[in-house]
Formats: sequence, structure tokens, C-alpha cells
Amino acid sequence: MNKLSLLAFWVASCLITCTAVFFYPKWEKEYDEAILSWDVSGYYAYLPAAFIYRDLKEAAFLDPVIQQYKPTPARMQGFEHPSGHFVLKYSMGQALQYLPWFLCAHVLAEPLGYPADGFSKPYQYAIGWGSLLVAIIGLWFARRNLLEYFSDRATAIVLLLLVAGTNYLNYTAFDGAMTHNWLFTAYSLLIFSTIKFYRQPSVRWAAAIGLLVGWMTLTRPTEIVSVLIPFFWGVGNWQALRERLRLFSVSRVQLGIALLCGGGMLLLQMAYWKYVAGEWIVYSYEDQGFNWLRPHIVSVLFSYKAGWLTYSPILFLALAGLFLLKKQQPSLFPPIFFFCLLFLYITSAWNIWWYGGSLGMRAMVQSYAVWIFPLAAFVNWLIIKGAWGKITLLFIAIPACWINLWWTYQAHRPQGLFVTEQMNKSLYWRGLDPRTSAQDVNRLLDNAEIYDGNNPKNLETLFQTGFENDTVAVTTERPISGQRSLRLSGDIQFSPEINLELPSEYHTSKYWLRTTVTFRAEPKEWEWWLMTQMIVRFSAGGEKVKDNMLRLQRYADTGITKTVYLDTQIPDRYFDKVTVFFWNGEGQKAIWLDDLTIERLGD
Repeated sequence: MNKLSLLAFWVASCLITCTAVFFYPKWEKEYDEAILSWDVSGYYAYLPAAFIYRDLKEAAFLDPVIQQYKPTPARMQGFEHPSGHFVLKYSMGQALQYLPWFLCAHVLAEPLGYPADGFSKPYQYAIGWGSLLVAIIGLWFARRNLLEYFSDRATAIVLLLLVAGTNYLNYTAFDGAMTHNWLFTAYSLLIFSTIKFYRQPSVRWAAAIGLLVGWMTLTRPTEIVSVLIPFFWGVGNWQALRERLRLFSVSRVQLGIALLCGGGMLLLQMAYWKYVAGEWIVYSYEDQGFNWLRPHIVSVLFSYKAGWLTYSPILFLALAGLFLLKKQQPSLFPPIFFFCLLFLYITSAWNIWWYGGSLGMRAMVQSYAVWIFPLAAFVNWLIIKGAWGKITLLFIAIPACWINLWWTYQAHRPQGLFVTEQMNKSLYWRGLDPRTSAQDVNRLLDNAEIYDGNNPKNLETLFQTGFENDTVAVTTERPISGQRSLRLSGDIQFSPEINLELPSEYHTSKYWLRTTVTFRAEPKEWEWWLMTQMIVRFSAGGEKVKDNMLRLQRYADTGITKTVYLDTQIPDRYFDKVTVFFWNGEGQKAIWLDDLTIERLGD
């Protein structure tokens, strides 16, 4: 029975596994692309601190680890507490989930010829393969949960849409060691345990529910919202709510066991804080927090930077399915509707709403264990409509899945078109065109304009300088060409301004300005927000009309001399002056600039 959903499960599992193993085996990557890097190294740090280095208070082992393995640029896994000790930033729930895989690696590391230091290859492989197994387990239980309420065919389609159509693929096949994959599986297990408990209440299922809620909260404190699932699952009306409260009143032992198990998990974190910082409660996120009155809901849903629906558009169907769920499964509608809205609200209220490096809205991935129910409701509605419904589903699903797969591919291929934390509207839409190049990406990251004219004619040089006769911000030390180059640094942030007055016949958008400069950065500034900007500004009466900008260090590494250009479409609005200048972006690293040319192009 249920052969279609079983087949879909294996197809989805194979897609995740093959993508991880053959396209991007992350356990073979090094430094900040390794599995144990960035946030994952922070989740994981409890294990080497406790079991290898016996150093929970100082975490001094991180310094040589960072020097050798380079998981992060600095000690970003925690902060110096007023007690003088180093408190790890993330709570320990994820570390506990890693524990079996860590112990396997630790036992095998030295026999396999690797250092048993917590970060060598066996540890990377163990966490990577463990994350893959957890993803497959999560899919299996997601299937089991859906089959309780929906047909085999609808369940099969939803599993395929989940993996091919959402960023769940990225956070299982590529970034599976992050919390989202593991929490998706925990949510699936929680729903499964809840269904089992209400079918036949027992201490065993109550304990499982308490442990899962506690463990998820210990992994990400905001997952405390998961408690809504066991309390209200299946409560579709006031009569059902009264019955649920009556059940709790006669199941005090089971309820007490669940609370004890969940509370026991949270006590582990409090014990760590007390041991390291001398306080039972420590807010370890420092200046990061929530803005409950102004959540970033629109940005979380639709932004090009990390929008949930922007990169997983198939989930528009899940949103619509919330309202179809009420008719198809009325007992599920209230708990799922309020859980989904509350989860979205909490996710949107976080100040850093894009959650750092994220393909789509990664903080939503674990909630897909719940969102698949309204998605199934919508899929089921289309299936029962007959041929036109199935055609409509294909018409929606194929481009939606292609968008997700395309951006997932671009996020991980060499010189891919997806640039985390910096995506914008122009790059997103141009990036869907396979002809878009890596060079175009660099330009589109900073501005929306690319001159599309091939072999531009009627080029006219408006200004040219090699800075040989300048005396401000120039240097004779290793000039790029001639005797002098312009040099910016931490002390000299701005270049002198170059002002042009264009003839009135050029004041139209059919013409463009091409600003070309040759530069050399020593050393390169890698933080994009600190890179040197070449700025072209149109102004009228001292008021800015339009800016266009390019960050130079995107184009060359340390010591490499590179010539780049910025194309700027001349605005149709009135302006009386064009200004070209350079700003070092508050960066402290030096950059040499030479051979600046400003040309007019366009037929």
C-alpha cells in the first residue's frame, strides 16, 4: 500500500544524497566551506570543549583550531562574559544531537591516521553523513504524518515538491549540519508522537513529546513554540478544546512526565551557564535580539536578499492551502494556522531578519514539517479537480521547482550567480538568465544597470587622468603607471572629486557614461561593506539626483592589478553636474588607483 509515496520518498532521498555526495561533498571542503565552520562550529564547540580539551570555561582550544582549520575568521563562537570566562553563543541542543557522530569520529580518528582534535576529517565526515541520515529519517516521518490525513498520491507529490521546490534541499544536501535539517526531523517526530499519544495516551509517548519539545527549545530557544503542537493538535472547535482539557485533567501522570522531560533538557543549559558564568540565565546573543513591534514580515516573505517565497515560490501553494485545510481537515486547521502565523511572526521579529548567510529564509525550514499539511491540502484540491487541476499543478510546479533548483545550484557552483546577503532585484532576475556571467554579478551586486549595447559606437572621451599632476592623496610609492598613483587608506578615505558639466544634448537616457579605472589592493579588503567604492553622482543645485557605484575589490585579489569599468545611464531628470570620486568605505586597507577615464557611449 501507499506505493507512490514510498517511491517519492526514495526519489527525494536519492536527490538529497546524490546532490550531497556527487555535486558538493562538503565533508571534503576546507576552511570556511567545511562542515564544521561558521555557525556549525559554534553549535559544535561544546563537544571538543567538554570531551577533548576539558575547557568549557576558557575555550582556549579555539585559537589554534581557528589558526589551523579556519572555520571562522576569529573567535565568533561566543563572547567574553563579565565573569572573565568565554560563554558559547549558541545553546547546546544541537551539540547533543551531534554527540553520537562525534563519539564515533573520536574513536576512529587516530586509528585512521588523523589527529583526534575535534576538527580533522573524521569529524567532518561523521557530522556530514549523520546530517544526511537525519534528513532521510525526517522525510520518512513527514511521509508517515501526511498519510494519516491525505492520500498516497497527494503525499507523494508533496514530498517531491518539498525537496525539489524549497530550500529544504539546500539545508539537507549542502548545509545539513545546521539546525534546520535536524529540527525539521524533530518536528516530524513530534507530530508523529503527538498523533500516537492521542490515539492511545501513554507515558512512553508523553516522555517522547516532552523530550522533543525540550530538545528543540535547547537547540533554538524560539522553538518553544513547538509546544503548541502537542497541546492543540487535532483541536478543531471549542468542543474539542474542552475534551482536550478534560484529557489533561485525567492524564496528570503523562503530563507531568512530559513537563519533567522537557524541563530536564533545559536544565542542562542552565547548568552550563552557572558553571561557566556563575549565572543561571545568560543572554548569549549580546546586541542581537527581537523587535516585536516592527517585525520584518514583508522582507522575510518577499525580499531578494533572503525572501522565503522569493526563493521557494512553491510555498505560495502552502499559504493558499491554509484556507483549504479548514474544509479538508477541520481538526487540523486551527492549530496549524496559528502555529504557522506565530512561527512566521517570531522569525520576522529577529533584528537580523536575513539570518546571515541564507539561501532563502533558512529560519523557516524546520517549520516545513507543519507547512506540508496545507501544501498537501492545496495539492489534494487540484488532484480532485481532474485533468485541468493536474495540468495547473504542473504549470505551477515546474517553474517553481526550477527556480529553487537553479538558485541552489548557483549558490554552490564555482563563480555561481547567488551571493549570500547581497542579492538584489536586478541580480535575481538577470541571474535567472543562463547567459549572465560572473562579471555581470559583480556589477549587479552594487547597481542595477548594465549597458547592453554590443560594440558601443561613438565613444567620446570626456575626461582622462593618470594623477601625474595631482598633489592630493597621491603617492610615488610603487605607482601602477607613470610616477604617481592615487592612494586611499584608513587615513585617507576620499579622493578629490572630479566634476563634469555635460552638454545639454547628452542629458537623456539614451546615453551612458563609462568610468574606467585601474587599481591594485594591498592587501585585499574581503569584507564587502568595507570595499572601496567608485561612485558616479548626478546632482542638481547641490542635491543628489542619482548615484551609481562599484566596489573595486570584488574584481581582484591582493597585489593583482586590474582594470574595471562602471556603466551609468544618464538620467532623464534635470541635473547640472556629474561628480566622480572614490571612497574607501571606512576600510583600513590601502588601495592604489590610476588611469581614470570617463567616456560617453551610446548611439
